[in-house]
Amino acid sequence: MHTITHDITDWLQLVRAEYLEMPGLHLTKPQVQKLWGLDATTCDVVLRTLIDKRFLRRATDGGYIRAYD
Repeated sequence: MHTITHDITDWLQLVRAEYLEMPGLHLTKPQVQKLWGLDATTCDVVLRTLIDKRFLRRATDGGYIRAYD
């Protein structure tokens, strides 16, 4: 279980860093999965966590964008 938690933490940091580095980044779930090579479950956890932390939000078209961009 510790390895899974560590992996999710690493993914959260990576995805967050990319959104910080590229203002205006707008990705759909399939694009997130492809860009970082995430399986559907890991992608769901990462996106849900970043939304819960109010770092990301869903755009009206379903894409994921920074909450304060």
